Amino acid sequence: MADKIDFKKKWRHFWRDFWGFWPFQWIIAICLAIPIWFSYLTTRKEFRGMEIFEEYKKKPAIFVAWHGRSMMLPPVMLLGGMRGYVVTSQHKDGRMMAKIQKLFGMRAIYGSTSKGGVSVLKQGVRVLRDGRYTVCLSPDGPSGPAMKMHDGALYFAKMSGAPIIPVCFSCSRPLFQKRWDRYLVALPFSKVTCEIGKPIFVESKISAKDFEAKRQYIEDVMVEQLRRMDAEFNLEQVEQGIKASEYKRRLKAQRAEAKSAKKHRG
Repeated sequence: MADKIDFKKKWRHFWRDFWGFWPFQWIIAICLAIPIWFSYLTTRKEFRGMEIFEEYKKKPAIFVAWHGRSMMLPPVMLLGGMRGYVVTSQHKDGRMMAKIQKLFGMRAIYGSTSKGGVSVLKQGVRVLRDGRYTVCLSPDGPSGPAMKMHDGALYFAKMSGAPIIPVCFSCSRPLFQKRWDRYLVALPFSKVTCEIGKPIFVESKISAKDFEAKRQYIEDVMVEQLRRMDAEFNLEQVEQGIKASEYKRRLKAQRAEAKSAKKHRG
């Protein structure tokens, strides 16, 4: 039994190290980009607010989308001619996601609110002040809480003067992954709606109280946007506020309960 457990640990470590090997990450990135393109090209699409996208796609702007609603956005950015950067985690998963984004014409800024936060802020503000590029990020990533807005996007907006623009997509044939963010995969031949929300500005000399009120306002706008779009397709309601660690504990508890029930039945 001990040998079996030891083998599992070694196997996990092997794949963890292999996952971080950059040539392998490029292979995986290409393999993941192919089904994204296939889904995008086979779906019937409805775009809302594209006049806002056209106005800001090559100007200083902060496009924000919940972590679980990012799959269909890279093709929109590429085909729409957006020039921009994506904020992504320094973790191995984040670096692989950056490679996928690069295949869709986007550059990476590495870091998050918990790691590399100051560096991310400096790089993002520098990019926005350049005047030619957008910055894209998931305000609840990379580990949640789901659909809870972190401060990063607001600091970008406060220090650069660029607006925050909420983006979301939903679809008629969804596949929700078993993850904390309930990552939505649009299956081929779905009907897909993609909405670009109205720009929201953050004043440079905003007070701490008003800053928090603005953060809550943008969070509410983004949650309402997702709920409304999902309701059009009668989709299940995605839980708000769950962290990646909490979701993993739930799954572990559910598996243990199922295993125990199976044992008792046997």
